[in-house]
Amino acid sequence: MAKIERKYLAHYVNADTTGSSPEYVRLGKDLEEYSPEMSAEVETTKNILGETSINISSYEKTGSAEPYYAEKDDPLFDRLQAIIDGNLVLDDLKTDVVEVKLWETEQSGAYPATKEEAYIEITSYGGDTTGYQIPFTLHYTGVKTEGTFNPQTKTFTEGDGE
Repeated sequence: MAKIERKYLAHYVNADTTGSSPEYVRLGKDLEEYSPEMSAEVETTKNILGETSINISSYEKTGSAEPYYAEKDDPLFDRLQAIIDGNLVLDDLKTDVVEVKLWETEQSGAYPATKEEAYIEITSYGGDTTGYQIPFTLHYTGVKTEGTFNPQTKTFTEGDGE
């Protein structure tokens, strides 16, 4: 058994600002870590027999991209800057994130993937002398679609449900 290198779990954020067609950008440049936190809703109870019962009822998944360095002509930078400039809220923050399993067997250039609806929260902007930074958090909704993703064409294809 071989360990899977981190680079084989890819996260692509839809940076489209027009709503016309997805424009996926891979997270990772300048990031030493991106680990979506599951934040489970856990209820623990103990009965009169001294037994413990644990119920996990839901998850509030979030992922923090920090640092994120702004780069001209990067679609994700354009999307983040539009949020800042317009003080965007509610559905104007909605996007999707595709998680791609690059360690799996590809079929016609595409790998197994899960697309999940998310909202972008800008946590701050500016930064220090290393460059213009816009750290952000992705808040996942749990609305998922299984399918495949082609990293060359940056295209998600919904599965056929089988």
